[in-house]
Amino acid sequence: MEQMKILLVDDEKTFIDNIASLLARRNYQAKAVYSGQEAVDAMKSEESDVVVLDLKMPGMDGMTTMKEIRKLNKTSEFLMLTGHGSIDTALEAVKLGAHDYLAKPCEIDELMEKIEEIAIKRKEKNKKKSLFALKGKGK
Repeated sequence: MEQMKILLVDDEKTFIDNIASLLARRNYQAKAVYSGQEAVDAMKSEESDVVVLDLKMPGMDGMTTMKEIRKLNKTSEFLMLTGHGSIDTALEAVKLGAHDYLAKPCEIDELMEKIEEIAIKRKEKNKKKSLFALKGKGK
C-alpha cells in the first residue's frame, strides 16, 4: 500500500513537529506547516490524503483554511484539532465535511486510529469508483 501523505497544520510548532516525527516513525509521509496560508500553499503543489488542522490559529483559522483547500478541488480528508472551549466549532467543521475532530493535546494512538479510519474510507471510496468505471465500460 502506498504511504499516506499527511499535512499537519498548527501554529504550535513544537507540538506539530513532534506529531510529524511520530507519524514518520510509523511509516507515514508527514509534513508540518505552521499557518493556514502555508497549508493552502502546500496543497497547491502537492495534495495530501489527510490534513490535520488546528481550528484556532492566528491569521487564517482552521475553518477558513479547510474551505480554501476545498476550493482547490482537493480530495483530502480533514481531521480538526481543537483546544479547550472550541468543541462547537469542531462540530461545525464536521458538518462542513471534516472527517472528525480531536481534542488537544491528542494522543498519538488516538490520532493514528482516526487516520486509519480515513485510510479505510478512502480505500472503499476508490473501490466503488473502480467498480462504477468498470460497469460503465461494460455497456
